[in-house]
Amino acid sequence: MLNDNQKPYMNPYIAGVFLGITLLASYLVLGAGLGASSGIARVGAYIDVVVAPSRTMACEYFGSWGSQPLKYYLVFMLVGVFFGGLISALYSNRCALSVERGLKCTIIKRLMFALSGGILAGFASRLAKGCTSGQALSGSAVLLTGSLLFLVFTFAGGYAVAWFVRRQWND
Repeated sequence: MLNDNQKPYMNPYIAGVFLGITLLASYLVLGAGLGASSGIARVGAYIDVVVAPSRTMACEYFGSWGSQPLKYYLVFMLVGVFFGGLISALYSNRCALSVERGLKCTIIKRLMFALSGGILAGFASRLAKGCTSGQALSGSAVLLTGSLLFLVFTFAGGYAVAWFVRRQWND
């Protein structure tokens, strides 16, 4: 429900068209799709370069990115998404610190679930050499069979698991 000073969300169909145009522009200008996990991993590599440069350069994973891992287009996309979302939230008066949870779930429990899920998803995305947004958006945009199957099974898995956790939100 909107407060008096909040602006309504953008129409999801229009937002989808803008996302599609952004993805098309990414392929045309950069020759590559969109994703999120590589930008975060490169920020981690940069921190590692600052703390222990010789160890980082010797690392098979981080060392392959060189001494300036932030010079990568997905790092700029990550920064743009963060500040774009922040500006959008401020503009529409939706910027507030809160923890969304069911009445039976404590704030600490909810934050621990969120942190655990984030760490697991981040680790899995680097292990798989890509995140769900890159797989779903970029892969399915070029009609990769694996990406299309990924989307089907992600939604099917989400619906299957939702039954078990539905009481966390419907108190």
